[in-house]
Amino acid sequence: MNAEKIPDIIIGRLPIYLRALQRMAERGVQVTSSKELGEQVDISAAQIRKDISQFGEFGKQGMGYNVAFLIEKLREILKVDRVWDVVVVGAGDIGHAVARYQGFTDRGFRIVAIFDNDPEKIGKKAGNFVIQDVAHMGEYIRREGIKIAMIAVPASAAQEVANELVEAGVKAILNYAPINISVPEGVHVQYIDPVTHLQRMTYYL
Repeated sequence: MNAEKIPDIIIGRLPIYLRALQRMAERGVQVTSSKELGEQVDISAAQIRKDISQFGEFGKQGMGYNVAFLIEKLREILKVDRVWDVVVVGAGDIGHAVARYQGFTDRGFRIVAIFDNDPEKIGKKAGNFVIQDVAHMGEYIRREGIKIAMIAVPASAAQEVANELVEAGVKAILNYAPINISVPEGVHVQYIDPVTHLQRMTYYL
């Protein structure tokens, strides 16, 4: 399977299926159907079958999907059958919230460090972390082999931070800054800007 050949929109739905399946498993559900899963995530059964079949045959006609097996396979596909170390850049409100958030580890991610350039913040605590000087960030990322980072800095600083992250070897960036950043091919960026999502919703109001 060539990961680049699978449309990104399909990859984007897999974590939604995984989350719903994990909730089913918590309730003791052992077998589910694409129809039942579709009702949980508001996606058609046909679309779910089509998406999952891109990666192999994980269910039997008329028998449905084994929940535990499908969870295991989706975790493998999304490469969250291991724990990825993540650094956070920016110790403002968002950076602090991310550092304190407890929901990453059981879903494949572990925050390991938070960086900032403000002398007033460096050395202080954010959650369980001591905020480190961004001047040491590149060295830390190289030494620890970090591949994932979150950017939670002002828009004006985001591109410069992204450049430093990429140069240090980061391959995946979650960007909270309200600006699009340029990265080389082979580096993936996802954007979280609540305002754009709100603007998308107000269209329907």
